[in-house]
Amino acid sequence: MTRIARSRTAAAFAAIALAGAALAAATPAAAHSFIVSSSPEEGSTISEVPEKFSVTANELLLDLTGDASGFAIQVVDASGLYYGDGCTAVSGSTLSMGATLGDPGDYRVYWQVISGDGHVVSGEFAFVWAPAAGVVATPGLGAPPVCGESAVTEPTPTSTPEPEETSEPEPSASATPVAAVDDESAASVNPLLVGGGILGVLAIIVVIVVVARRRSLAGPTDAEATPSPDGDETTAE
Repeated sequence: MTRIARSRTAAAFAAIALAGAALAAATPAAAHSFIVSSSPEEGSTISEVPEKFSVTANELLLDLTGDASGFAIQVVDASGLYYGDGCTAVSGSTLSMGATLGDPGDYRVYWQVISGDGHVVSGEFAFVWAPAAGVVATPGLGAPPVCGESAVTEPTPTSTPEPEETSEPEPSASATPVAAVDDESAASVNPLLVGGGILGVLAIIVVIVVVARRRSLAGPTDAEATPSPDGDETTAE
């Protein structure tokens, strides 16, 4: 083999080796899933809230647990507020979440999926929300929504109970009002009553003493004379 042939053969082997290395490096990257469509579409301007935020891959996604663990969609406005209901679901090659939107403006969608080979793939895209007049905006959340816990509800007004009227008790028909005697009247009347009673008792005692003394001075009366032993009456001297 000539020197020129040997040089050509070495160059061919080198080219084959480089091609094999390039193919080996490209094979793992080609096995990862990539997004082929989304809702809303990347860079689009929408005027109606979609039923779902979603991304669709080029192959079936790997949802081993069946509850979308490891998958995520987050929708954020220019102020950093979050939207959607937080309930992610995987169906075939599509990852989705219930949609809500707030004020008009720029929004970004952040997504993460698990490709068929088990690798985690993530990305983001933007869209513009330009609703028609009269569309009610949904308040955004300060943190990513949690399924079943992030529903926005209007507060129900509560009525304040009115105080019940209370009727005053009516006086009994048989009750007789009693006149109250103040302390000054009682203090002025009671000593007089007590003093009058004492004077009356003293007067009776004086009368009894006077009558008894007069009788003792006058001596026995005719009616009180006692017979003598001889049968004659004895009179007082």
